[in-house]
Amino acid sequence: MARARTVARPTIPAPEKTSIVLVVNGAERPLKVAPWTTLLDALRDYLDLTGTKKGCDHGQCGACTVLVDGRRINSCLTLAVTKDGAHVTTIEGLAKDGTLHPLQQAFIDHDAFQCGYCTPGQICSAVGLIAEGKAKTVDEIRELMSGNICRCGAYPNIVAAIEQAMGQS
Repeated sequence: MARARTVARPTIPAPEKTSIVLVVNGAERPLKVAPWTTLLDALRDYLDLTGTKKGCDHGQCGACTVLVDGRRINSCLTLAVTKDGAHVTTIEGLAKDGTLHPLQQAFIDHDAFQCGYCTPGQICSAVGLIAEGKAKTVDEIRELMSGNICRCGAYPNIVAAIEQAMGQS
C-alpha cells in the first residue's frame, strides 16, 4: 500500500484591519475592522449599538435597516469599509434631547409592535420612506415597506403609525 504524501500548503496571512471613520448618530467613530466586517457587525460588536438587529443575515427581513446618508439600507449586506466617512443613523440616534422621534412615538401610540424584534428596522425604514416622499397611500406604504418583515403580524398598526408620522412631517 502506498503512503500518502504530505504536501506543505502555503499559509496565507489574514488581511490587515482597515481604519475607517463612521459618523454614527452624529458622532465620529474611528474603527479598525476586517475587510469582511458588515456594517451591522461594526455597529453591534464594535460600537455596542445593539438596537439594530441581526435577523436573517441575508437582507431578506429588514431587521438590520439603518439610515446611511439619509437612505435606508440593509446593514447586514453592507461592508463597513465601503461606508468610510458616511453618516449612519441607528434607532438609538432618532430621539433628540430626550424627545422621541415622531415615528417612535407613533409606534407607541398605535401599539405597532408585539415582540419588538423588528421594530428598530421598521422605524428606521419608515423614516427613510417618509424622507423619500414616494408613499402617498396606504397601499404605497405597504409596498415600500415590504422589505421589512414582522413575524408577529403587526402590519396594520405599523401602517397606521407610519400614516400618523407622515401627517406630522
